[in-house]
Amino acid sequence: MSLGLALTLGLAGCRVHVEKDKDGKEKNVQVDTPFGGVHVNTDQTSASDLGLPVYPGAQPVRDEENHKSADVHLGFGEWQLRVKAVSYRSEDSKDKVAAFYKKALARFGDVITCQGNSPVGTPTQTHEGLTCADNDKHQGNVNINGNDYKGDLQLKAGSKRHQHIVGFQEPKNGQTRFALVAIDLPANVGHDDEDKQ
Repeated sequence: MSLGLALTLGLAGCRVHVEKDKDGKEKNVQVDTPFGGVHVNTDQTSASDLGLPVYPGAQPVRDEENHKSADVHLGFGEWQLRVKAVSYRSEDSKDKVAAFYKKALARFGDVITCQGNSPVGTPTQTHEGLTCADNDKHQGNVNINGNDYKGDLQLKAGSKRHQHIVGFQEPKNGQTRFALVAIDLPANVGHDDEDKQ
């Protein structure tokens, strides 16, 4: 009986708020419970929200749902996960855009270049311990706006818990497509592997 009462009280404290765009599609969703919440906001995130500049002349890329960015925050007590991402396209070459973002990412520390899970050149890991192989361990694919950036070129800076990534796709229609991503992972990330040994 006490379990039923606890479930009832938990459900009673639940709040769901959904905002829709002009076409009736969900734009922002917030679910709050006494234990935590999930917030998903679209089209409100810009490069500056990630601490990065927009590449000169770059234009936002929209997905099938007509969204150009996402801000996802899951919080349950001390366990917090946040991903902010925005996609762009440029007429300039991937090499030129990558050179721009290597300089921009340097404000977060060492910058590593990855092709899939393998480093390209040096350094091969950041001073804070972030490597190219960390793609699969904790955050899975870098999939933004329906585009998978995992197998292509990525620039990464930061630590395993606090990452800044610029992911590139192969050029389409002569345009360079790239996503700017900021990831804040839960506090236990980076310690899981040590605990298993």
